[in-house]
Amino acid sequence: MEKRPSRNEAFALLCRYNQQDSLIRHGLAVEAVMRYFAGQSGEDIDKWGVIGLCHDLDYEQFPDQHCVMTRKILEAENWPESYIRAIVSHGWGICSDVEPQDWMEKILFATDELTGLITACVYVRPSKSILDLTTRSVMKKWNTRAFAAGANRDIIAKGAGMLGLTVESLVEETILAMQEGAEAIGLRGTL
Repeated sequence: MEKRPSRNEAFALLCRYNQQDSLIRHGLAVEAVMRYFAGQSGEDIDKWGVIGLCHDLDYEQFPDQHCVMTRKILEAENWPESYIRAIVSHGWGICSDVEPQDWMEKILFATDELTGLITACVYVRPSKSILDLTTRSVMKKWNTRAFAAGANRDIIAKGAGMLGLTVESLVEETILAMQEGAEAIGLRGTL
């Protein structure tokens, strides 16, 4: 029987390889999004959440070997290949040649960069809260490439297309997901 990493094990591993609060919060944001979409799809919420939580496991220590080192770390931890493949696929076309194939992998690919854009939108709001963020607010920032420049809009759009969604509908669903996890992510602000 293959080992199923628990959420606690995944979080401990994330914290072992990442000290930056922003990277840990990003992992928590992607975890919340993955859990939300798993629930919407009738899939394994815990599995999807763990994958989202650890998707950038190697980024702080090995940015030039992103996804490559994650594979090595997770293999050494005896994680299931399906978890490792899903995590590595989120870097497709950037630092990985593993193309997202199933729904879970496509969701991770589509929403990783988007959580960064949404988080940046929250930080410029007077409330500093995701709870009052609208899709319209995010889409206003969409074409301002200098805003949250690290959030690759081309990847987000490509991911939305892979899912058969418009960018606007993907943004809307991702905001809802992040609102559900607002407390854990630290995006409740002053509301």
